[in-house]
Amino acid sequence: MEKDRLLRFEFGVIAAFACGVLLKLARPVFVPFAMGLLLAYAFSPALDQLVRLKVPRTLALILVLVLAVVVLYSIGSVAWNSGKSFASELPSYSEMTKSLTASIDSLVHSERLKRDLTDLVTGFNVEKAAKLIVSALGPFVSFVSELLLVMVFMVFILAGRGRLIRKSDAAFPSERASIVSETLRRVDRDIQRYLAAKTLSNIIIGGVTAAVMAVFGLPFALLFGVFALLANYIPTLGTIFAVALPALFAAFMKGGVLPAALLAAALTAAAVAVKRVLERRLMGGVFEISPLLMLFSLFFWGWLWGIAGMFLAVPMMAVAKIVFANIPALSPLDRLMGR
Repeated sequence: MEKDRLLRFEFGVIAAFACGVLLKLARPVFVPFAMGLLLAYAFSPALDQLVRLKVPRTLALILVLVLAVVVLYSIGSVAWNSGKSFASELPSYSEMTKSLTASIDSLVHSERLKRDLTDLVTGFNVEKAAKLIVSALGPFVSFVSELLLVMVFMVFILAGRGRLIRKSDAAFPSERASIVSETLRRVDRDIQRYLAAKTLSNIIIGGVTAAVMAVFGLPFALLFGVFALLANYIPTLGTIFAVALPALFAAFMKGGVLPAALLAAALTAAAVAVKRVLERRLMGGVFEISPLLMLFSLFFWGWLWGIAGMFLAVPMMAVAKIVFANIPALSPLDRLMGR
């Protein structure tokens, strides 16, 4: 008995290691497939609406594909062009560190805190930051190069939408088939609801970020808005960066701590309000995931697939939790993943 348990444990370790190696080596296929799957769920409401309007399914698929390409190209174009422009102009802002240092000196009374903040500002290398921004655009360009494969996966997934339910009706006896098909419908509905709510809240946060920065008279407001939209798919860490980077930019541009603090307060209030009011109302508690598990997932998938993995980590966990919640035999895993 003890020998059998040890053998199963060893087999589990070997299987987990083999899966990790497979996921790492097959990244060029798995990442576009995961992206295509999430995009298929994100754009499936548009496809369903077109079909309800009596548009032929093939034409509806083409229209949804065009819509997806336009949306992704618009976001990518703003991120790439504005990012390059921002990186090229960033070295010209280095003189603003002097006024920021003077503002810290007048506002902060603690000598130790004043010294630490001054050292942080004066030690900030603007040219290195510009090079870092340009290098960070590299993964984005890599993703764009994979966009064709992502679109192919998305179209095939959308084209086969609903067939799994029909196959389950034919594969199982009538009583069991109804249970399986109802489970598949609930999973499909809940995934759509999650992605729709998350995307809508991120669009609102991105729009508010761009609007607030424009009100403060800061350039590149649209770039920071797109960054906030994308970063908020990474919970907690993404939200922190989506607030901290515009605040840091405001401090350099305005030459003071007070404008940065006001901007950070406004962006934080907007993000908290949207997430607590809109997301929780649309999603419900079923999508709440343990923060520790979420953090582990971010680091694991980030290590495995890079930046793309960090963006996919939480949506994939949410999809897994939805599947577990709708299958009685796996419901203990759903409860373990919750808060």
